[in-house]
Amino acid sequence: MVKAVWNDTILAESDDTVIVEGNHYFPADAIKAELFKPSDTTSVCGWKGTANYHSVVVDGKENRDAAWYYADPKSAAANIKGRIAFWKGVQVG
Repeated sequence: MVKAVWNDTILAESDDTVIVEGNHYFPADAIKAELFKPSDTTSVCGWKGTANYHSVVVDGKENRDAAWYYADPKSAAANIKGRIAFWKGVQVG
């Protein structure tokens, strides 16, 4: 079981992650949605497409843009559609 943990709190856990460029992409239904806050931030990857972000909020502390996903990935990255990955101090393993 792979877990994403920040501030001693499990944000997501699943045995069905997809690894792309060293990042575990969790199924959307594996996250604890109440800990996520939508962000207006986006970024663009040449082969995956446009990424959207969520901030994570645990015990009143916010980790801005700590999770990202590709709502409409390019065909080369179709396997991560509907999945979420983490960075910015979120421990995944």
